[in-house]
Amino acid sequence: MENFLLIHENTIRLSVFLGVFTIMATWEVFRKKRPQSLDRIHRWPHNILLVVVNTVLMRIIFPVFPIGIALWASLEGWGLLNTVILPDLLEIVLAVIILDLAIYAQHVVFHKIPVLWRLHRVHHADTELDVTSGSRFHPVEIALSLVIKMMLVAALGIPATAIILFELILNGAAMFNHANIALPEGVDRALRRILVTPDMHRIHHSEIVDETDSNYGFNLSVWDRIFATYREQPRLGQLGMTIGLPVFRAAEEARLDKLLTQPFRDDNIT
Repeated sequence: MENFLLIHENTIRLSVFLGVFTIMATWEVFRKKRPQSLDRIHRWPHNILLVVVNTVLMRIIFPVFPIGIALWASLEGWGLLNTVILPDLLEIVLAVIILDLAIYAQHVVFHKIPVLWRLHRVHHADTELDVTSGSRFHPVEIALSLVIKMMLVAALGIPATAIILFELILNGAAMFNHANIALPEGVDRALRRILVTPDMHRIHHSEIVDETDSNYGFNLSVWDRIFATYREQPRLGQLGMTIGLPVFRAAEEARLDKLLTQPFRDDNIT
């Protein structure tokens, strides 16, 4: 399976992205959770352009990605998982769980350290949440995330197959749990026992600080429960809550140039 994933990695990534994006975007049209004051025409081109900018820059800056590190570590026998003998499937499942925990921990850190929050708040400054919000991150944050992931892959000897599968799952989950879609209450309640649902993650994008400091998970909901960062519902309700930050709320702040400069502008928020 590893050879197949490596050979067709780009095609698989693009196919999964486009497939999930299309499903979520269509779902938002026919079963929308919240009305939006700033429509797709004003937000989507810039959010999508930011994804393009990030993809191009990362390809230029990082000639070796986590998958390359994983293949090198496997060849050299480096990393914890390369020093123990486990069934391949168990090793992949364990690695995916470890990566998901690492993403949770990284997310918390980017909220708690002021200089990192200035980067991460580009994601939180979106005044509406939908399928494009899941990919709206500043290039510097993306670069730092890649460095962290590469160090983790080298230290733990995470196999390349696990990295590809995890990133496919993470990208799909991010589009799902940021989507402006309505799930039946019973379905949401059942799903969030395992997965982060749109209603669960939307609370994390509340303008209210103690709600922003909750529900950090991107894929598995268990980490928020274990580390006591889980919140069931926003105090103003899913339809009454305000999405975004107290600043950067003007319509022009959704433009690409504004998104790229937000971390470097003084706004009295640390």
